[in-house]
Amino acid sequence: MSDLIDSYQQLIDRIGECLVQGQQRAFEQVNTLLVETYWQIGQYIVEFEQKGNERAEYGSRLLTQLSRDLKTAYGKGFSRRNVLDMRRFYVSYPKWQMVSAKLGWSHYTELLAISDDLARSFYEQQCIRDRWSVRELKRQKDSALFERVAMSKDRAEILALAQKGQKIESARDVVKDPYVFEFLDLPDRNYLESELENRLIVQLEKFLLELGKGFAFIGQQYRITLNNTHFYVDLVFYHRILKCFVLIDLKTRAVRHEDIGQMNMYLNYFRAEENMEDDNEPIGIVLARDKDEILVEYATGGISNQLFVSRYQLYLPDVEALKQELRRLLDESDRSN
Repeated sequence: MSDLIDSYQQLIDRIGECLVQGQQRAFEQVNTLLVETYWQIGQYIVEFEQKGNERAEYGSRLLTQLSRDLKTAYGKGFSRRNVLDMRRFYVSYPKWQMVSAKLGWSHYTELLAISDDLARSFYEQQCIRDRWSVRELKRQKDSALFERVAMSKDRAEILALAQKGQKIESARDVVKDPYVFEFLDLPDRNYLESELENRLIVQLEKFLLELGKGFAFIGQQYRITLNNTHFYVDLVFYHRILKCFVLIDLKTRAVRHEDIGQMNMYLNYFRAEENMEDDNEPIGIVLARDKDEILVEYATGGISNQLFVSRYQLYLPDVEALKQELRRLLDESDRSN
């Protein structure tokens, strides 16, 4: 009897899996058809506007009238905003081969709202590579991820970042400056390090998203014992892509030289005592409220370990200031080339 029950349960499970897979395939096909339909509508609008002149400006009266008539004939899906998005979709992706089948129309409407071509291309590639939901795309846009990552790179790296997304190939690729912890929803005041650490652990899923792709949580207050003296690393992760431990020490004040020395000791310990044979060199991040660049330069000079000092912010950075600084760096790079 038990064998019969097991066999019947397997039947139920297989039917369930088949239904889920079928629903997913149907959704993907409908999604692809919807995106293609909107792209084609955008093409019709642009071709009507241009009438053979590729530089023709679109007419707002045309879009307004077109929206009214399409809504009357086909329903609410043709608001002026939607019609404008369809037009912008075709203008931004004039060849259908440029459109990814992995992204839905909601992804593309979010991407079309990004005026900077480099930033839009970056977020598109990250959506495809990391399978971002629309909600995650919005969050990463709002936190100015592209500007924060690009600030530490030269022009060639920024262009590669925009064209291919963020590839994790070295320790430098997993470190941001600043990190943004707006998801903690904390008043802007001073906190105990243990309080901030506990808040991050409670919001671990969102913290991992802010850290980036490939992080797996290992432990909190990870104990190290040297000569009967105990030390505690605030947070320890393992990076699946780089195949190494990542140690994070939280400081709710500006970083000091002794913080860097302590992290260097942690890294030496992990390399000697925790690393397995196929593990790569550990990475250390001192995450502080602020940092003095000169102090960091002198304190890390001569250290062979992969040790980084980054800032964190409880609220989103000034996105416009980040964009202006990024443009300045690109302009300076252009002048020097």
